[in-house]
Amino acid sequence: MVHVILRNILDGCDDPLRLRAAELLFRDQKATIQEGHALVADLETVEMHAAGNRYGSIGRLIVEAGALGKVDLDVLDRPNAALYWQRESRYDTVISLTYGRPALDALGRVLEVWVKHFLGIEVHVKPIRRIEEARWAWHIGLDAESTAILNELWSGSEVEQGRMQRILALFALQFDDPRTMRADIAGRTIYLALCATEEGAVRMKPQNLLTSLPLHEA
Repeated sequence: MVHVILRNILDGCDDPLRLRAAELLFRDQKATIQEGHALVADLETVEMHAAGNRYGSIGRLIVEAGALGKVDLDVLDRPNAALYWQRESRYDTVISLTYGRPALDALGRVLEVWVKHFLGIEVHVKPIRRIEEARWAWHIGLDAESTAILNELWSGSEVEQGRMQRILALFALQFDDPRTMRADIAGRTIYLALCATEEGAVRMKPQNLLTSLPLHEA
């Protein structure tokens, strides 16, 4: 259902990175850290490659023998983003969610139109390196793991470093019109986080963003 909705929302979008980033909302991903970059690839595709299914029965025998242990997929960035048009239905490209990379900003743009479509309000979603506020007003986890981590941090609990390293992306969300927010926190920043599980799976719950925004009762 999310796929169908996003197909409608992003109809006419000519930015391949934005369309690839949108896949995070409806397809589970596999996260890996390589040379300081947080890379995400389609989980089903990674598992298919690793199992040798893309190579047929002979390929599976080769994988079992240990000859195809590494999954090698193309990482999309601005210079090669046009690759997506040739392969958008194959789910076999990778994007970096590292701070400063264009795919992370593209994901922010997708979250903005997601909110606008369902709630009719304008928000701006900006990638950030860290949350600077000691006692922030509101946060939303975009998956189960990030919800748990943000809740613990906000309450002052110590979060083990290994779990902290699973945070792939942080965003600061601002309402264009603070009057649409709950009156007691109008104008404050809403923080969003996206995490991987211990096994490296990324399972975004885009509905969290819709049900957890602090909207004015009116």
